[in-house]
Amino acid sequence: MRGQTLPMERLFKVENFGHSISRPGYLFRPTHINQVTDLFKLAQKEDLKVALRGAGKSYGDAAINGGGIVIDFQRMNRILEWDPEKGIITLEPGVTIEQLWRYTMEDGWWLPVSPGTMFPTIGGCLGGNVHGKNNWKTGTIGEHVLSFSALLPSGKKITCTPKENKQFFYSIISGMGLLGVFTSITMQLKKVYSGNLRVHAWAEPNLQRVLSALDEQKGNDYIVGWIDSTARGKALGRGQMHSANYLTEAEDAHPAFTLSPANQDLPDTIMGLVPKSIVYKFMQLGFNRPGIRLVNTAKYYAGRTLSHHKTYIQSLVAFTYLLDYVPNWELAYGRGGLIQYQSFVPKFAAEDVFREILSLSQRRGMPSYLGVVKRHRPDNFLLSHAVDGYSMALDFKVTNRNRHRLIQMCQEFNQIVLAGGGRFYFTKDSTLTPDVVRDYLGENVVKAFLKLKKEADPKGILESDLYRRCFEA
Repeated sequence: MRGQTLPMERLFKVENFGHSISRPGYLFRPTHINQVTDLFKLAQKEDLKVALRGAGKSYGDAAINGGGIVIDFQRMNRILEWDPEKGIITLEPGVTIEQLWRYTMEDGWWLPVSPGTMFPTIGGCLGGNVHGKNNWKTGTIGEHVLSFSALLPSGKKITCTPKENKQFFYSIISGMGLLGVFTSITMQLKKVYSGNLRVHAWAEPNLQRVLSALDEQKGNDYIVGWIDSTARGKALGRGQMHSANYLTEAEDAHPAFTLSPANQDLPDTIMGLVPKSIVYKFMQLGFNRPGIRLVNTAKYYAGRTLSHHKTYIQSLVAFTYLLDYVPNWELAYGRGGLIQYQSFVPKFAAEDVFREILSLSQRRGMPSYLGVVKRHRPDNFLLSHAVDGYSMALDFKVTNRNRHRLIQMCQEFNQIVLAGGGRFYFTKDSTLTPDVVRDYLGENVVKAFLKLKKEADPKGILESDLYRRCFEA
């Protein structure tokens, strides 16, 4: 019997970030890589599969392994070396983005690529090869890794750089934890001279103008667009834009103060009165179709009037990690949780593809509650989501009544994206199927990945629900 000797106290309900997917799994939290080796041996003995998990911030099922072993790396969180002169840091995979910036910021160094939340682990970010609001300029997080050491399920330990063990460097990064385990990671950080950014905000009246603005403003260090996914007709895809730039060495009169981690902390209350820990409960009142249409409309017109072409100073943390401003915001979606659908489409096809997706979601009566667009560039990683074009990320509320229809709609989206030459992002995905994966990655890439997996993991120990859903016929 599989797993018959595993302790029942290790059996937990393991969820995705959006609380829309959950499976039982045997959860282990090692503190040393030798314990990971032991867990690989245990899995082989018990005829179980192993999935790797960072902080559990994936929107999909990348870190879920129904009925198997899940290794949580959050206790392998030591910073091993730090060079404050060169900005080079070596750390274990369980170090979070928050832990990293709190450690390095006062020395004037910042993570050059970061997602919209500070709570994922660096190992998890590299597994998905995350991007940020500056992808067209600085690429993905993997492009800032100088080297890493990894343990393969075969028991082999390897060191990888862009030149040494090159195949594994460009596949373990982006490999969704399916080829091996990061044991140490060395990264080059970005020098900053202030803890603040100069931010410019403005509104655009439709999708065409939003996408054009992402190109027109590429001279900035960051740019991102929020879109009103409930707007229709000529206003379809209207949105609010934010660009941001680092301050130069001479622009910040008090860099020691602005670079202090204490100065970067997000406030615990709104206007000093309402604890933000309870805000998501009030958000639930508006998380329905009429409410979200009202919120999106109000947000757009506020951006069109109150903050149109306004420039202001904002901290690095507040601008970068807007998703963390309201703790547990994802709970506002209710018991069914949420899924996020993110597509990456070449520049020439993006407007038509995104317009069709937004229109279809409205016709199906399931408009997105939150939409974000960014500019991107290609990269060299094996399981790459990147294109020379744009991404659009849409959050959808999941209920018992709409779950099946929502998945069907996302599968319709997949065909629209494929027709436009687009790609997908495993970290956010929960709807792809093997045929779609082969279409967008290409047969040769899938074969190369499976060949590397056979070499690194000859007994097929590393699996996740995502692997079985996307790579097994």
